[in-house]
Amino acid sequence: MAVDKILICKTCGKEFVFTASEQEFFASKGFTNEPTRCKDCRAKMRQEREERQTTAVCSSCGKTEAVSFKVTHPELLLCEDCFQKLKPAPPPQADEQTPPPGELVVME
Repeated sequence: MAVDKILICKTCGKEFVFTASEQEFFASKGFTNEPTRCKDCRAKMRQEREERQTTAVCSSCGKTEAVSFKVTHPELLLCEDCFQKLKPAPPPQADEQTPPPGELVVME
């Protein structure tokens, strides 16, 4: 059974408690590393990240979305839906009949 651990925040240098229940939660999510920042510093980083978000417009459909990066080429910006439409189709599965490259296929 997990026990509370005292850790040092790499941002502010203060001690914080990594509780047994937090350790169990981390383990249930498959996280293998302990937190490196206290709750206050994590909350501050999250707030700063949210403040950096800006609104961008998809150059294909005009949909607006929040992005966390500086848009330098708005003419190249695509929303998730338009990006997915541009992705090539996945290769055929091994069980599908596909002729070798260069072979003629007669449609019946």
